[in-house]
Amino acid sequence: MLNELFFRFDGLAEKYHQLRIKILGDCYYCISGAPRERSDHAVNCVHMGLSMIDAIKYVRETTGCTVDMRVGIHTGAVLAGVLGQRQWQFDVYSKDVVLANKMESSGKPGRVHISNKTLQYIGDEFEVEPAYGEKREDALRAAGLKTYFISKVLMPYKPRPSLQSMKNGTKSSSSQPSRDVPSENTMASRDSTTLSTVEDAKVLKSLQEGNADSSFKSKLQKELVNRDGRSDLLSQTNMVTLSFRDGKIEHAYKHHRETFSGAATTAVPLVLLIITIARFILLPTAGGSILILLGGVLLLTSMASVSAARSFPLRVCNALLTASDRVHSTVGLRVAWFTTLVILAAAANTLDMYFCDKIDDPFDILAFDNATAMSFERTDVQNHTIKVDNESFSQLLQEIPEESDFFNLQTTNVCPHPAYYSYFTLLILLAASLLAQVSYMIKSLVMIAVVGLQCTMNLLIMKHALETAEDWSEYDKKRMVKDHTSLSVELCMITILLMILNRETEKTSRVLYLWRREVEEQRERAADIRQRNEALVYNILPQHVATHFMGIRRKKHEELYSQSYDEIGVLFASMPNFGDFYSEESVNNQGLECLRFLNEVISDFDGLLELPQFHDIIKIKTIGSTYMAASGLNPSRQVKEDDPVKVRWAHLALLVDFAFELVRALQSINEQSFNHFVLRMGINHGPITAGVIGARKPHYDIWGNTVNVASRMESTGKAGCIQVTEETTKILQHFGYVFEQRGLIAVKGKGELMTYYLVGKAASPQQVNGESLDYSKAEDQSQT
Repeated sequence: MLNELFFRFDGLAEKYHQLRIKILGDCYYCISGAPRERSDHAVNCVHMGLSMIDAIKYVRETTGCTVDMRVGIHTGAVLAGVLGQRQWQFDVYSKDVVLANKMESSGKPGRVHISNKTLQYIGDEFEVEPAYGEKREDALRAAGLKTYFISKVLMPYKPRPSLQSMKNGTKSSSSQPSRDVPSENTMASRDSTTLSTVEDAKVLKSLQEGNADSSFKSKLQKELVNRDGRSDLLSQTNMVTLSFRDGKIEHAYKHHRETFSGAATTAVPLVLLIITIARFILLPTAGGSILILLGGVLLLTSMASVSAARSFPLRVCNALLTASDRVHSTVGLRVAWFTTLVILAAAANTLDMYFCDKIDDPFDILAFDNATAMSFERTDVQNHTIKVDNESFSQLLQEIPEESDFFNLQTTNVCPHPAYYSYFTLLILLAASLLAQVSYMIKSLVMIAVVGLQCTMNLLIMKHALETAEDWSEYDKKRMVKDHTSLSVELCMITILLMILNRETEKTSRVLYLWRREVEEQRERAADIRQRNEALVYNILPQHVATHFMGIRRKKHEELYSQSYDEIGVLFASMPNFGDFYSEESVNNQGLECLRFLNEVISDFDGLLELPQFHDIIKIKTIGSTYMAASGLNPSRQVKEDDPVKVRWAHLALLVDFAFELVRALQSINEQSFNHFVLRMGINHGPITAGVIGARKPHYDIWGNTVNVASRMESTGKAGCIQVTEETTKILQHFGYVFEQRGLIAVKGKGELMTYYLVGKAASPQQVNGESLDYSKAEDQSQT
């Protein structure tokens, strides 16, 4: 029910511009006018209080629970901040805050109790009646305040802009026109669009009329260029070389390694293997040697295996992986390695083409040199051999009939399809284009060299083979020179296109690299922010509670987290004389220096929780100068009912030791700052309910009679002493602690309770049947 109430209160706080500070048990604590100044802060607080009373009235009627609430409002100045090192909570501090607390405690259920200071700021919007709270609370009377109850609302609530927004010239959300009420222009365009603003409707109308086509296209183009990163690339790179102007970025780009860049090198031996197969199928009788191509395939495969090893590391030996890393880690070696693959493939193709051309002429078959005699067979002179020399070769040709097999040999070319070598070169160029992490300029130079070599072969060395090729028809042979030249021209044009494609590919690669850098930077920032957020959450909530919420991916704000504990220790420790020390004079910078000192004290107290022996103690919160902690709030701790007292309540004894350490820490601070602060502490044990409530600002707190009694043990105690109940005394006696009976005291809501002061701990406690102790060697009370 409390969670449901505070969830509703959080919604009301957003409506009435309230800043929820903290939750103190069943007390909801909020302010208005900070951190942004507001002229209607008092009016907002009154409306907030009235709405809270209506909300709890609704809960009371629907649930049948007799719950009600008091609302106290006071206006004044505050200091805001976060104190300590653990369980951070934004809080406000000042004497006016204390008076606002007194306004609540001296009020009446179901009424909004305001001070005369607040009355000055609500104007004529409410009707009030005297409340005489100053007669019920000495602090209000000492401050010279008069109090009133809100009896009637005279003006309905109307939000006003904050002073900050007025200074900036902006309007509040209430002054902005509602988007639910369309204007005339919007109504006119509703038939063609569902745009919700007049400006969008005008843009649509102009587009329909065609008046803004050019501007729209230019804006669209500019937006798309900006979106794909090309404009950023142009501003950061050289137009010719595409290298980044920033040397650091260029160095990082060259040395970064893409995941599968090495795998692209496998395209080169694959292409050469395809060329070898095509060569075997299309040119089986060609004069070249297919062994050249096979040798090239094996060499290129071994080289590509080295460069691609890291891309497929699962089934590769470590030596090959090391060599692959070496190739990719050195920029010059990587570029040389990749380009060498292309050069070797082109060399193998060119070498095979060269040897093919050397034996494709019958003159080469019949006459190797002047000293060699050749022979051939004639169809009409069987089993006769005619030997001739080179000088009589021409005369011999005239005597041979046209139907002779010699002329059949002459017309049958040994290299029948020489144009395919140009096609093979084109495949090698495509493989070169696939190479990653090589500058397009380097690839262009390699491609130009390969194409230049192929064109030289076509125009000079392969000219005769191309002219006598079997591919040409009679019509093609008549225009042989033009087609022969066009083969090289087309190869050059395709190379130019591939060079342009490589340039665009490198542009894309560099844009992606910039995006990748940006994403990595954002990822690092996000990881840093996430780490900070997690640290913040672990500083706001206890570790086990923070772990619970961090593990929930889809958590609703109203989700309730609660845990019940049967055996918990609760400690309240306050500095009762800090109120006398605190002053809001100019010498203390309006109280800021006093808060600095309080922050040092609380930080030292928080530092004690870092000690290993106090890992089971959790700081709950600070309330002004009061420090609240609890022990036993460990869900993983498993205790059985039949366990001995020293096992079940070991954490309570640990809490007492922690209280002693608080005293020692404060004494050390007093010695360094020449102050004389003392602690007034109260300890109690028993069952509690722990949980996180509220729609926003998760706040971990504990509730129950145990907490209330522990708070009364502190508030009704004596400075420099630890007050406990009789039940707590019986448990702590088992741990050797010494007590002094105080007697019966009146506790609000509990009647009279027998209480004890914890004096110290016996040096050598002797327990008899778990009931009596020897206090003869008790520690000196001054140490306590």
